[in-house]
Amino acid sequence: MPSSSLTPTDPAPQGDRKGPLSHLRVLDMSRVLAGPWAGQIFADLGAEVIKIERPGAGDDTRAWGPPFLTGRDGAETRESGYYLCANRGKKSVTVNIATPEGQAIIRDLAARSDVLLENYRTGTLQRYGLDYAALSALNPGLVYCSLTGFGQTGPRAHQVAYDFLIQAMGGIMSITGEEDGRPGGGPQKIGVPMVDLASGLYLAVGALAALARRAVTGQGDYLDLAMLDVQVNLLANQAMNHLLTGTVPRRYGNGHPNIMPQQVFACRDGAMVLAVGNDEQYARLAEVLGDPVLAEPRFARNRDRVRQRDELLDRLAGLFAPCARAEVLARLDAAKIPAGPINSVAEALAEPQVQARGLVARLPHPLAGEVTQILSPLKFRHAGQPDPRSAPPLGADTGPVLESLGLSPETLAGLRARGAI
Repeated sequence: MPSSSLTPTDPAPQGDRKGPLSHLRVLDMSRVLAGPWAGQIFADLGAEVIKIERPGAGDDTRAWGPPFLTGRDGAETRESGYYLCANRGKKSVTVNIATPEGQAIIRDLAARSDVLLENYRTGTLQRYGLDYAALSALNPGLVYCSLTGFGQTGPRAHQVAYDFLIQAMGGIMSITGEEDGRPGGGPQKIGVPMVDLASGLYLAVGALAALARRAVTGQGDYLDLAMLDVQVNLLANQAMNHLLTGTVPRRYGNGHPNIMPQQVFACRDGAMVLAVGNDEQYARLAEVLGDPVLAEPRFARNRDRVRQRDELLDRLAGLFAPCARAEVLARLDAAKIPAGPINSVAEALAEPQVQARGLVARLPHPLAGEVTQILSPLKFRHAGQPDPRSAPPLGADTGPVLESLGLSPETLAGLRARGAI
């Protein structure tokens, strides 16, 4: 089949199942979510991702449950849902980096890797001789990526942080949640650890940028990424609103500070979201609803609608309240006005569009037989993608990976006996 006949959602031609990053090896020494999320992106794109975990315990998130995956025998395994969501497609190798033998293994792996991901507290890996200076001396092409809460410099560089704390300090909670004076008013965190997830994305982007530079110069690099930096960057339009006016942004609940009308509205049988994005869409909305007040010139431009937000939202709420949700959504969809139901997580996963895109699939798992997971959203026309694999059990790949370094079964047995692996 000629490539020109492929649509963006067609699979790549059979035979190309390696993925665009299949030439890369990533040493993932990160824990919890942000770093592992970046490592999972590399794995989804075909890179060999070796996840280093503590012998006997593993990544912190393995214990972050329930829920835990149920094994073939019906009993709970050690695989938490939290761990499974961020470690798809990796190899798990257990190494005790506090031992000289464990440090030697990491140095050997780093010498043969393209990217190293780590999120230890600032200065920790330097104590073990596993910092950028030490490892880049062994492998000048290594792209060494450090992700911490506050970065490698500044007065908070040595402090520990988690997503919740960074959401608070980085301003996002002050603009998330219902307006003061309304039921439930007050600052709220986002329903998923968004700073972790966004930091993982930035980490992957930064590593890929360094690899692109290495292809030209032959030189690796060191990436210092801070979660607080990421969160402040993600303030986006709200930060710019403040910088332009000096006004401190406030919470608008489900409303938007710059675009109107974007809000949740109650119909007689359920809630819906209306997300008008421009004046043309608004004009069609006024026509569909048949309300002469909405069609008045004072509401024609977005800047005027923002200034009269309360009156406009109250008017729309009164118009939607007696409507059947499915009926009004069908009318809005026919007029090409962005609107939709508020789905639960279960409803979102069952959404026909999500199912058609192949985002949810059952993957083989050595302990459970199968596990249902959400797959990567990245779809390529030409590059192809590897068959997705579930997250590995703790230490599942220690033997094969270390044997590939030239260690004999006898040597591995000795390392296990001494607690190095």
